[in-house]
Amino acid sequence: MSSATANKVVIIGISNDGLAGLTSRSREVLLHAELVLGSENVLRLLPEINAERHRIGSDLQEIVDLIRSQLGRKAMVIVVSGDPLFYGIARYLCDKLGKEHFEVLPHVSSMQLAFARIKESWEEAYLTDLSTRTLDDVLDRIRIVETVGLFTSDTYHPARIARELLSRGLDYFRAYVCENLGGKDERITQGELSDIQSMQFDPLNVMILRRKPGRPDTVKATAKLRRFGNPDDAFAQSRPKTGLITQEEVRALVLARLDLQPGKVMWDVGAGSGSVALEAAQLVAPGTAYAIEQDAADYHLIVANAEMYGIKNVQAVHGMAPGVFQHLPAPDAIFIGGNGGEVARLLEASFQVLRPGGTLCVNVATLEMLMATYETLKRQGVPVDVKLINIARSVEQLESIRFEAVNPTYLLSVIKPIPNDRRMA
Repeated sequence: MSSATANKVVIIGISNDGLAGLTSRSREVLLHAELVLGSENVLRLLPEINAERHRIGSDLQEIVDLIRSQLGRKAMVIVVSGDPLFYGIARYLCDKLGKEHFEVLPHVSSMQLAFARIKESWEEAYLTDLSTRTLDDVLDRIRIVETVGLFTSDTYHPARIARELLSRGLDYFRAYVCENLGGKDERITQGELSDIQSMQFDPLNVMILRRKPGRPDTVKATAKLRRFGNPDDAFAQSRPKTGLITQEEVRALVLARLDLQPGKVMWDVGAGSGSVALEAAQLVAPGTAYAIEQDAADYHLIVANAEMYGIKNVQAVHGMAPGVFQHLPAPDAIFIGGNGGEVARLLEASFQVLRPGGTLCVNVATLEMLMATYETLKRQGVPVDVKLINIARSVEQLESIRFEAVNPTYLLSVIKPIPNDRRMA
């Protein structure tokens, strides 16, 4: 097809230099168009086009109906910023009307240009579009990543994003706002969120957030903890360990398997931020949960998390397992997470101090650790229960819901037998 026709709708990506920045093919298609559709900001980049114009607003169903009514009657072109298939409208329209009715001529994405301008890689960045999602929807991901790329919107502009991040305690990002990329008035602004929150920017912008080195995550504001299964970001966690926390769904399974009862003693070995111990403490009260952690920074996080939620029956223990075991009361239940190379010695020592009838649970993430843990537990002469845990969490995208998988983990558990002569005690 050498020009726009009534048989297909052509979706063209453009940049801030408008018609001048397009390939000859894209320019020819636009010049032969009878109806051009695009957002107000994009349409103003094409003053040379004399075709009928239609503004694309928030009601995408209206655009679907318009295209359906004019298909085969008018040569239609949709113009969007950058790559139409990268957080653009092309996927939505193809899903609604069928791919066979469209042709896509992409441009370099403004997100790609923004990262190029600040000379940062975007291959591991978290990217999202705030014209289709709320900031609350994406805060959980923003908290745990190093780099964030945001397509802003009229509702969520850079100043508002900065203010809302600061109000939630996420002050540990440096911000870059890249305006009118590829145009004559291109501008790159960088600064603290406290600076950005009072600035004004052109509507055509991309915002990039870069985490400052060595900054811990800040917890999501919450009045109190649930008894179990709290969101991961309810707990302050150290960088760069964020993401290694026992996931909320796994935590719920662990606590169910441990069969915690009021007045009992629970150990969380390799406690990290203390998420398991904090939830366990609420189940064993007035008993005690001991959170054992050898890393000094994580030990202080356990203390801080317990103080923040007012949980008095968590005892943070700074030291290396199993060396510290001798100083603690015998446990009725033990959870081991984050175990390292000396898994056999740690598991054997834990099983030895566990009270008869108590449960030992271990959560591991790799096949190698699964086999090493399983073999060690089998040597204790008891049945080993093994569960493979696969979790997928929903993510909204336009009008659809898709699921993002969390890395699978393995939960192993054993129950220490009660000697025959003590069963009735």
